[in-house]
Amino acid sequence: MATLDFSDIQGFLLTSYASNMPCANYLLLTITDAPSCRKWLTQISGLITTGKDRKSDFSLNIAFTAPAFKKLGITANDLQTFSAPFQEGMSTAVRQQLLGDSGNSAPDNWSWGNAQNPVDILLLLFANGEEELGKQVTLRQTEIKDSGGVTLIKVLGAGRQPDSKEHFGFLDGIGQPIIEGTGREAKQLSRTGHATVIKAGEFILGHENEMLKPDPLPVGLNLPAFGMNGTYLVFRQLEQHVHQFWQYIDQVTRDASGNSVPPEQDKLGAKIVGRWKSGAPVTTHPHTDPEIPPGVNQNNNFSFAKEDDTGLGCPIGAHIRRTNPRDSLFDDPEVSLRTVKRHRIIRRGRSYGDRSANVFVDDGKERGLHFICLNSNIERQFEFMQQSWSNNPSFSALNNETDPLIGQRNDGNVFSIPACPVRTRIHDLPEFVTTKGGAYFFMPGMKALNQLAGGL
Repeated sequence: MATLDFSDIQGFLLTSYASNMPCANYLLLTITDAPSCRKWLTQISGLITTGKDRKSDFSLNIAFTAPAFKKLGITANDLQTFSAPFQEGMSTAVRQQLLGDSGNSAPDNWSWGNAQNPVDILLLLFANGEEELGKQVTLRQTEIKDSGGVTLIKVLGAGRQPDSKEHFGFLDGIGQPIIEGTGREAKQLSRTGHATVIKAGEFILGHENEMLKPDPLPVGLNLPAFGMNGTYLVFRQLEQHVHQFWQYIDQVTRDASGNSVPPEQDKLGAKIVGRWKSGAPVTTHPHTDPEIPPGVNQNNNFSFAKEDDTGLGCPIGAHIRRTNPRDSLFDDPEVSLRTVKRHRIIRRGRSYGDRSANVFVDDGKERGLHFICLNSNIERQFEFMQQSWSNNPSFSALNNETDPLIGQRNDGNVFSIPACPVRTRIHDLPEFVTTKGGAYFFMPGMKALNQLAGGL
């Protein structure tokens, strides 16, 4: 088992802060003068929350893009020790093809993270309430303005709804893996009835991963272990077209007389997601939502191969089955489980925008999800999941189907729902999610952060 140095690990790698800090702002910055930026980093480094801290008022974490590292003195040779996706950035033509960012989601249409609106630094700020958040944002903005080395280009508001549901209306944040060595197994087991423990190296660089070896450790600034206890952070701003999702579901579930059928709407939504609005999986609850109260065991302890092999409960192409196939990826469930562990991510996303007053009516307001995930290997984890599972039209022998919730739309735009005696297929799925911005960041350990600031 890995022995983790919590004092060298940024706290965001170990917790989302969601339980006691529901309010958040993400500050996107550019570096205008490297020496002054270093002074600013020195100024705020003592405020960065580590895995050892137990704060109740606010937390602060930081991450950098590859261009930021160049500006701060990491040489071209050293930068090559970082992963290729991080070096290239998310908005390149190669990554655009891998991630399915085309049409409305093409980088040219992004509001940040593309060639027209580059980002160097991500400052993640969390607080126990709006008053504290406002206070901390004001302080950070003043420091940034006075630094002479960094410029604020955008503030992205984020938060968690009291019921922990995202804008489509489904309970979010279920099924997170546990990092080995953190001692969080019992907490997760009590919360969901299931705890998938994954080796620390899948998320924290410098430790053994599920292939029983560490991922390559980036070097920089004369620090051979610069990447130690760091991680790669993927950030994508995803607009959710809530009214389009529920209007489509309403249309395809109407009865022969053209009347809306709310129970059928809920059922089809659950089949697309793979869970009911309460978070209960359709694998174990195939017919109706048991409406599990908040705080009650969320029932994440289920398998696809053993309990739902044919997809009669959870369709083969449903969102949660694609993003975590569990034991159903191969004929051998144990081989599948071991393989899937090598492609997991830790999600740290939060919603933005107001909740819809009526999900069937377009109120013209933008809302969505700030999708953030952490992984030690962007290609093997996040990009693999996106390309080989979510956007794969042949996933698990399906024919011309992508993820019905977040997948890139193709010529078919079809979603199959297994049933007896015959399956149902719904057609012409519109785009429910649009990428509005994004970037690949590196979240360094504290020793590396101090090195960047010139503190060592």
